Amino acid sequence: GSMGLASAIGLGLAMAQHRQVVVIDGDGSLLMNPNVLTQIAALQPSNLTVVAMNNGAYGSTGNQETLACKCIDLELMARGHGLQYTAKAHTGEELVAAYNKFKDETGPGLIDMVVRPVNEPVGEIPLSPVEIKERFMESVLSREA
Repeated sequence: GSMGLASAIGLGLAMAQHRQVVVIDGDGSLLMNPNVLTQIAALQPSNLTVVAMNNGAYGSTGNQETLACKCIDLELMARGHGLQYTAKAHTGEELVAAYNKFKDETGPGLIDMVVRPVNEPVGEIPLSPVEIKERFMESVLSREA
């Protein structure tokens, strides 16, 4: 699967074009691949914002608990990896305010969006990895400016 790669894919999209890229990632995904934050900080795409939906669970693999809600602060982790623009949000209003602030900055940002630790059961995805890739590529190519 692609768990741990959403922010890396978003980084590639941000580097390939100038439109604003917003990655909706999970706390578990960032904990699985935290080195992507170092790459984002090193490459400094000004058009990238990562929103970490921090529900304290690995939702797509059975809702196992992560450490993000107990002892790891994702905002501080992002700062430690070198991201200059970070924020923590607990409400939709705080999320919008942080995003509006970051989109005018000269570097990438991360918003740690703390949400309730509730996940809906996720069924099996009825597509092959090749079909998922083809759908993604068609979507990206159809939106080129």
